Amino acid sequence: MDLLKRDFGPDFKWGVSSSAYQIEGAWDEGGKGKSIWDVFSNTNGRIFQNQHGNITSDFYNRYPNDLALMSRMKIPNYRFSLAWSRIMPSGTKTVNPNGIAFYHRVIDACLTLGIEPWITLYHWDLPWELEKKGGWTNRDIIGWFSEYAAICIKHFGDKVKYWMILNEPMVFTGTGYFLGVHAPGRRGLSSFLASVHHAAMCQAEGGRIFRSMLPGAYVGTTFSCSLIHPRNNSEQDASAAFRVDTLLNRLFVEPLAGLGYPVRDLKLLNRLEPYIKDGDESKLAFPMDFIGVQNYTREIIARSLITPLIWAKVIRAGNRNVETTDMNWEIYPESIYHMLKRFSSYDCFKEIIVTENGAAFSDFVDNGRIHDERRKNYIEQYLQQVLKARNSGVNVNGYFVWSFTDNFEWAEGYKPRFGLVYIDYATQERIIKDSGFWYSQFLQND
Repeated sequence: MDLLKRDFGPDFKWGVSSSAYQIEGAWDEGGKGKSIWDVFSNTNGRIFQNQHGNITSDFYNRYPNDLALMSRMKIPNYRFSLAWSRIMPSGTKTVNPNGIAFYHRVIDACLTLGIEPWITLYHWDLPWELEKKGGWTNRDIIGWFSEYAAICIKHFGDKVKYWMILNEPMVFTGTGYFLGVHAPGRRGLSSFLASVHHAAMCQAEGGRIFRSMLPGAYVGTTFSCSLIHPRNNSEQDASAAFRVDTLLNRLFVEPLAGLGYPVRDLKLLNRLEPYIKDGDESKLAFPMDFIGVQNYTREIIARSLITPLIWAKVIRAGNRNVETTDMNWEIYPESIYHMLKRFSSYDCFKEIIVTENGAAFSDFVDNGRIHDERRKNYIEQYLQQVLKARNSGVNVNGYFVWSFTDNFEWAEGYKPRFGLVYIDYATQERIIKDSGFWYSQFLQND
């Protein structure tokens, strides 16, 4: 059965997503300060082939054409992030008028074209000056982030209705402050746990600031999630999968939902205690208008005696004889159905939006076209599962493709291409892929 837009209902929200560091470039232009990703990606050996995001897809200079292309493709909603260090170069106090003016131009261009802007406050690019003071491990970040949120509301709140506080806090704390494979490159349990608690505090405090300063805003936050299955039915593997699921899928949403940290199911979270001050528990909760769910794959977990604290390991998709994307992620469309069902059980949030979903595949230009049938099939198959969840009673009311254009894909550099629109980074030429034409036609055919 062909998938039709009308199957999702007239009020379902359709869009595309991006983030500032991955597309803007202009890393030292217009009064912008350095971010942790500016420093990290310009450090030898950190990124695939020593690539960096200094220019990337040059959205800073090319946004009028990119947004015009989005409009021609009939995409009605655009999720993008603000670069904290472009707005406040040192992270606090001083506001950069050129950065404010840039985002006003982007927002105004969206509105003129009939595109609804959805803004993420924080998509991983912490100002470097704040990282030098401890970054997310420093409790002062609650105040720094609150100041930044208030500045954004003051300048853009009269134009933007839809806001997201954090993007995937489990990812930026885990990869940036525990594993060290993302900016700022810190490693260790103490850095991770401190950053977890402070990020959890900020996601709720950000919601409260919006509710008080901009009561008409529709505010949410986003979570990464992967369906977790044990390698087999053994008690050891099942227990390992349960621990990994608790860490990856519950650590941030449950405090926000007023349930506290899932300490009972993951004992290592007892080590959060030194970072929790009197009164923090009640401040972790906030009834967001919506939560963003970002799902791409599932993970298979086995018990491991060489992984302390969690005693589990991931069985890589490449070793399991399954179909994968260029990120070595298993293509498992049912994962998004199950994760939507899971997140819908937190009934304190009004609705769920799929704020990211998409696939990286190798793309080749063939007589001016990119025939990316696998990406089109991936999106269509995952959308079938979103519709299944919606029809089963899950209050999922939107879907945003990651991503609009190809971009800088963090530690993997430019090799993975997620875009509906291809970018030749040597010339900055844009070419709509077949998946982009399909999505555009899908959005126009009720």
